Amino acid sequence: MNYTLMNKNTPILACVIDSDTNVISRINNMENPEYLPIGVGIHKDRLRKDLNKWFKNRAIPASRQDLRNALEAIDISDIDCLLVKSMALSLSDQYWINPNGELEWKDVNFFDNSFSDDIGDIFFGKPVANKENINFMSPDNTSDGWLKKRWQIIDEKRCLIKGGSDPFVQEPVNEVFASEILSRCNNVSYVNYSFLVIDDKPYSVCENFITPDTELVTANQIMLSAKKPNHISNYDHLLNQCSVLGISGMKEHLDTMLAFDSLIMNEDRHYGNFGVIRDVNTLKFVGVAPIFDSGSSLWYNSLEKDISLTPDFKTKPFHELPSKQLELVSSFDSFDLEKLKGVERIFDETLSQSSRISSERKELLVSAFAARVDKFVNMIEAQKSPQKTQVSIKQQSRSLGDRLNSAEKSSQAQKPNKVPKNPNLGR
Repeated sequence: MNYTLMNKNTPILACVIDSDTNVISRINNMENPEYLPIGVGIHKDRLRKDLNKWFKNRAIPASRQDLRNALEAIDISDIDCLLVKSMALSLSDQYWINPNGELEWKDVNFFDNSFSDDIGDIFFGKPVANKENINFMSPDNTSDGWLKKRWQIIDEKRCLIKGGSDPFVQEPVNEVFASEILSRCNNVSYVNYSFLVIDDKPYSVCENFITPDTELVTANQIMLSAKKPNHISNYDHLLNQCSVLGISGMKEHLDTMLAFDSLIMNEDRHYGNFGVIRDVNTLKFVGVAPIFDSGSSLWYNSLEKDISLTPDFKTKPFHELPSKQLELVSSFDSFDLEKLKGVERIFDETLSQSSRISSERKELLVSAFAARVDKFVNMIEAQKSPQKTQVSIKQQSRSLGDRLNSAEKSSQAQKPNKVPKNPNLGR
């Protein structure tokens, strides 16, 4: 079938999508190549291949919780079919496929129009009453990440509801607490999460930070905008491409994000869940995206016997070894140390909202995190003391990382992580 790939109201190219495979089989005409997704079209000789990879990555990932059951409920075997049925519309950007070029953005987009709850209901386990009447027009067909999630309109706002993983389902609590920590920092942009219970199950909920005029451009897309030289690290390549594209503030943002991730032991800061925001009308970058998706942290899947001040965990995206990644941080100025002191009391209150967290587990988590905050604060205070002025920032960061993560095994590779081929955005 013939489609026009659009960015909001701007036609980018005409193409054919095979109705059996849901693959872009032919590109017929290029109209506005400058509106192509960042990272697509860099190699002109493989445009269709790159475009198909980008298109497929818009679909629900195969790793999504309960995906098989949901697809069986609606008699669909190919996830990409859902993508085509919803015209690839999303609430993270303004790209979509226009069948035969006949529709208008104002009539179909999910920012200004209501959308169906059918797909979200199905993924949340609601029985399908009539398969013939399912309305596939939903942004849930383009939501990323492996955890159960759905979009809903709450008080006229587009909000993302996201669950957690068994046995503790702690990720929603961690998201809420992470935003509490970030609220105590200086000049830090972050997504605010709140706690929600649906059918006795805990979820986090946040308002969409993308507007009808903006889009999220992930770090992965920025890094794909030019080939990385072999002698350059992923970290430097990202900063270099930000400079080339005219994106400011990324270095300072990474300082805060990497230090914060070290403090909460975030294990899933991949290249798909941080980035920048771009104006889709002018194609100018607005700034870095707020910090979001921090739930895979704070001993979220650890047994009680493994909850300790110095857990053995791996970090992303630049190094697997926490202390090595923390060496990249050149400033901790965004952290208000006085406001961090005693923040474990908020952790206690937040954990108490979930019936899935036992009192024993809560006590262990709060105690271990309080000790971790003390170490974090003490190390930053030591860094800022006059006696330390001759010590390099890198040495200070290494010391901080070593003391926060003294249980790291020497067997963990110190080489930087590779850019993932299919990064998941799990807001």
